[in-house]
Amino acid sequence: MTMPSLYVDIVAPDHSVFKGEATIVRAPGVEGSFEVLYNHAPMIAAFDVGPLYLTLPSGERVVFATSGGFLEVLNNTVTILAETAEPASAIDVERARAAEQRALERLQRSASSEERRRAEQALERARNRLRIAMGKV
Repeated sequence: MTMPSLYVDIVAPDHSVFKGEATIVRAPGVEGSFEVLYNHAPMIAAFDVGPLYLTLPSGERVVFATSGGFLEVLNNTVTILAETAEPASAIDVERARAAEQRALERLQRSASSEERRRAEQALERARNRLRIAMGKV
């Protein structure tokens, strides 16, 4: 027996990332990760930096690196408004490593607490992309 599916629409500020069916959506919620299944109650939730997982009707699992946003569930439709969302298969590992190195350098030379906070956020985003690209999530 196949699981009933949800319609999922993942949108980043400048483009559509994914449109299609999924049986499970798992997001890195700000209060901890959560899953959405068919007939989930309506909700809106914020999510944070981390992996966003979709289980497709075929059973394949697709992972996206995301840096936060909002997720809405309504009538078996999941709309995800992401700051960024990048499929693991599209992540350039060398570019992510370079971003990690730049963030580490910024962190070392940050003078103010605001500069330090921004550098830490950049480092977290870069490391998240690396973990997802390397399949370590």
